[in-house]
Amino acid sequence: MEKVEIDHRPLSVGTIKQILAEGRSLVLSPEAIEAINRCRTYLDDKIAHSDDPVYGINTGFGSLYKERISKTELTTLQENIIKSHACGTGPAIPAEVVKLMLLLKIKSLSYGHSGVQLVTAQRLVDMFNDNILPRVYRYGSLGASGDLAPLAHLCLPLLGLGQVDYQGRTISGSELLAAKGWQPINLKAKEGLALLNGTQFMSAFGIYNIIRAEKLLKLADLIGAAAVDAFDGRPEPFMPQVHAIRPQPGQGKVAARVLNYLEGSQIIKQPKKHVQDPYAFRCIPQVHGASLDALDYVTGVFLNEINGVTDNPNVFPEEDLIISAGNFHGQPLALAHDFLTIAMAEIGNISERRIFQLISGSRDLPNYLIANPGINSGLMIPQYTAASIVSHNKVLCHPASADSIVSSNGQEDHVSMGAGAAVKAAEVIDNVYRILAIELLTVAQALDMRKPLRSSPTIEQFINTFRQEVSFIEYDRVLHDDIEQATRFLENYEFS
Repeated sequence: MEKVEIDHRPLSVGTIKQILAEGRSLVLSPEAIEAINRCRTYLDDKIAHSDDPVYGINTGFGSLYKERISKTELTTLQENIIKSHACGTGPAIPAEVVKLMLLLKIKSLSYGHSGVQLVTAQRLVDMFNDNILPRVYRYGSLGASGDLAPLAHLCLPLLGLGQVDYQGRTISGSELLAAKGWQPINLKAKEGLALLNGTQFMSAFGIYNIIRAEKLLKLADLIGAAAVDAFDGRPEPFMPQVHAIRPQPGQGKVAARVLNYLEGSQIIKQPKKHVQDPYAFRCIPQVHGASLDALDYVTGVFLNEINGVTDNPNVFPEEDLIISAGNFHGQPLALAHDFLTIAMAEIGNISERRIFQLISGSRDLPNYLIANPGINSGLMIPQYTAASIVSHNKVLCHPASADSIVSSNGQEDHVSMGAGAAVKAAEVIDNVYRILAIELLTVAQALDMRKPLRSSPTIEQFINTFRQEVSFIEYDRVLHDDIEQATRFLENYEFS
């Protein structure tokens, strides 16, 4: 399979999805190799011929910036920063996020403003290509000065330290070097800081969350369309005339998508006894569409981020400049992650309301969508479960970016909390998958009860595929199993 060349052209979400889905390998382009080498040569020359203090190169870090480091100790300084900053704790983050962290760190280093050796960047490429995934932990980053603790864990294996997941086993960094026949990287001045400064934990979670949110919004539209038929809803709220006079782009896209899903439905065409539907059905375009627009904004923020340089200091060989600044600060990402969290939580909110309406005994459907309600509770309690998740999501919607805390003796006196925002967004997306799974369970039950009337071919095919995993509920049974199966079904579902 042809390798993906890492050069100075921007990465897209589509390209990243392809790299991950197809297991594509990476190769540094000649352009990237030249830029990395040019920057390193300039930095080595600068260190050799100047004793001027330059932050992080011949000084301490953070509030220790006043401490001068001798030229004989520069390698020790860079190794020590990786060891001392590997303070992550909590659960290990998903393997997909670690893989993205490697990709995005390689991309950032490829621009030649970070001062790493080519051998260092190449080792990260080799780890990516061999699917060597360091153990990185959920907690430890404040989202400013970069994602210091997570990136330290990502880079420990370069020194033969830490742990990696490799070929189905968790092994130590030293075992990895032995197995691969690699030597530890002998870090030069500035390299440890280049590896640890950066937003790759926040950014990797951002791309991971965006990919999952994209799919989730498509599923929400499809399940929402099926819910309209399950509730015997009206088609008028999705007609293009409505959305042409309120030109919110996401709203129009969702309305068109729902109408397309309902094309050919017997249920949607039958005469209606009611003149209006509850908001949870009638306002699907407005609510889902707003979340779609939010996702578009968030995607733009993260694409800007992953196609830039976020470590410190920044090296500009052509201009003979080494500038200590703040590109590692995660504020843009923290705000975007908080926005994404709210947008995705709303998809869960409106989904739970549709569940509530469908089990309420309205529109010629039995209470709780079960025969003999009373002796059977049917789908009464899955709605409780969905409601509990919705309420938990509301807690998670508290903005992490509204917080800050002083660190490093006051030198790092404002932080973004973007790492916390990233983790919260991922949790909410996981939760919305569960809520939509409960809605799908409910919708499928209601549509089966409307037979012999049929929904559209698209919706019928979707429900029939689901029915291969979860059968019709005739009598009470342990619905935990159904919810888990429905959640897995949605997570594994592929749109054609």
